[in-house]
Amino acid sequence: MNEEIKIGGHISRQFDDELDEIRTRVLKMGGLVESQLDKALEALRLDSAENIVDVEKLDRKINKLEMVIDEECTQILAKRQPAAGDLRLIIATSKSVRDLERIGDEAERVANMVRHAIDNDASNKSFKGLLSLGEHVKELLHATLNTYARMDSRSAVTNMRMDNAIDEEYARVIVRLVGLMKKNSDNISDALDVMWAARSLERIGDHCINICENVIYLVEGQDVRHTTLDRITEKLA
Repeated sequence: MNEEIKIGGHISRQFDDELDEIRTRVLKMGGLVESQLDKALEALRLDSAENIVDVEKLDRKINKLEMVIDEECTQILAKRQPAAGDLRLIIATSKSVRDLERIGDEAERVANMVRHAIDNDASNKSFKGLLSLGEHVKELLHATLNTYARMDSRSAVTNMRMDNAIDEEYARVIVRLVGLMKKNSDNISDALDVMWAARSLERIGDHCINICENVIYLVEGQDVRHTTLDRITEKLA
């Protein structure tokens, strides 16, 4: 299919403006989520309670923006009865907004795990082992937002490869944490906190891939959920 998705060219200029406004809000929401993850990783890096508070403030803004975008999508569906590419745009946007909100929730969970460690005077050494994973997840989120902004199905596939590497890194983190718990039972509580934080980071990667799948659906008209990366690559060739 590979049709070019453009916002504009409708008989109703107001319809063009409504679609453009939704896209602008989604990108704004993405920027807030990106800042939230950055603050959560800063909290992890610095043992910073201040950054944790910032994460919570951003979460409230993100949740509010999600509701605004959802309402705008609902209004367009009711008033405009969009078809073809416009309908896919609304569907893909609505799904992507849900994933962005969940990325924010996972970032907040990471921050809360750091707070729990601070409150209990726990060693932050194990959390430091998540910094590499966190940076790779942050890179994936940034790339995913660029993919959505450009409506680029090819870069969506590249992002999926990045997520595969993140999954492998996450698996190595879990193996290391399990080894620490087996070595010394005193490590169990701290290691579990780190494990939950690592799980949240891995889930952020999964939500990024959901957004990439939405972009492929939007641009190519193909639903690639539950499809192997090799098969997706073949479909888009």
